[in-house]
Amino acid sequence: MPHTDQPVRKPRPLVPVMLALLGALVTWGLAWGAPQAPQVGQPAPPFAIADTAGKTWNLADLKGKTVILEWTNDGCPYVRKHYGGGNMQALQREATAAGKVWLTVISSAPGNQGHVTAAAADQLTAERKAAPSAVLLDPTGTMGRTYGAKTTPHLFVIDPAGTLVYMGAIDDRPSSDPADIPGARNYVRAALTDLDAGRPLANAVTRPYGCSVKY
Repeated sequence: MPHTDQPVRKPRPLVPVMLALLGALVTWGLAWGAPQAPQVGQPAPPFAIADTAGKTWNLADLKGKTVILEWTNDGCPYVRKHYGGGNMQALQREATAAGKVWLTVISSAPGNQGHVTAAAADQLTAERKAAPSAVLLDPTGTMGRTYGAKTTPHLFVIDPAGTLVYMGAIDDRPSSDPADIPGARNYVRAALTDLDAGRPLANAVTRPYGCSVKY
């Protein structure tokens, strides 16, 4: 006969244990500086990255300037839509003529679509008559992941105080058809207009569309 005088131990529920473990991992990640998604209204994530000429662009050095970040991939149909129709170049010219800094960022990893050498990036800029302040090369994807860049194009606006004020799509027509450009609401142009006027942005966060960034 089995001995029945000893108290029977009930198995510990697994769910509380798993939740406690998950909480510990999150706490560990926060404590050790795991990357946090950028937040509109918060300081923009710092970066220091070289352009196609080898010059390092450090966000801290751009204090006092409005900065626009544009992720790109020349093989992406959505990028081709905006460059083929001259939409992106027009926006770049408007911004830089107004004293803003426009940085195009290439985060495609070597061997992936969109990865180019510095010389090839300069050639693309010339062929497309693009007008960014500089093209930054991010083949490791460090800057792209820091900003949570998901698509090409994916745009971010940083105000002169270094605060992230816009992130999302270029406009409200999530297609690769250039015929959709006329009549589209250009979120970036609207954000810059609101920012210059000193009023809250009507659309500070929108859903980006395009090809995935090829990290």
